[in-house]
Amino acid sequence: MPLSRSYKETIKARVERDPEFRAALFEEAINAFLEGETAVGKALLRDIVHSTIGFEGLAKTLDKSSKSLHRMLAPSGNPRMENLFLVIQAIKKSEGINCQVTTSYTKNKNHVTV
Repeated sequence: MPLSRSYKETIKARVERDPEFRAALFEEAINAFLEGETAVGKALLRDIVHSTIGFEGLAKTLDKSSKSLHRMLAPSGNPRMENLFLVIQAIKKSEGINCQVTTSYTKNKNHVTV
């Protein structure tokens, strides 16, 4: 049975109507990067850009080509750290999202040295 709406359309509609969902999606993208899941982080950022500022708007904000930004966030894209953080900053500013990293230490009792 085919889906009645595409994934992109569903995410876009939810992001447009629900600022808390938009912020949670952004948080998930940042957490994915911090956990080493760069493909997931890029996919989530791509969804946010598609659903909010758009790649043309992002390109104008960053003074970069839209095509370059598409490639950067593509599954095979390998953005420089500086460019990735410029994208993150532009999304934060565009969407009024504030984020803060908190850290904690948990001693791994099951750590075994060989």
